[in-house]
Amino acid sequence: MGMVVDWPSLAACRNGDPDALFVQGAEQNVAKRICRSCPVRMECLADALDNRIEFGVWGGMTERERRALLRRHQNVTSWRRMFEAALREKGSRDKELVPMGG
Repeated sequence: MGMVVDWPSLAACRNGDPDALFVQGAEQNVAKRICRSCPVRMECLADALDNRIEFGVWGGMTERERRALLRRHQNVTSWRRMFEAALREKGSRDKELVPMGG
C-alpha cells in the first residue's frame, strides 16, 4: 500500500481546531497526541518536511524536531519518495515472512 495523495481529508485533525496544532512549549505534547493514531501521519510529516513548514505540529513532530531531522538528513531531496520506498521495502519483507501454502 502506498501513501495517500489527498491526505488532509483523512487526517485525524481535520475536524478539530487548527490552532490546537500551532502551540508552544508543553502544549505541543498535547498536540502530538492527536497525531498518534492518525492514518496519514507519514503523509503529513513528509509534506511538512518537503515544504519546510516552520510552524506547528505536523505528522507528530514539532518544528524543532523537524529542523533536527532535516539537519541530520540534508541529503534527502524528497521525504515523500523516501517514505514510499521504505513502505515498499517493508511490504516486500513482510511478504517474504508469510508462509506459502496452508
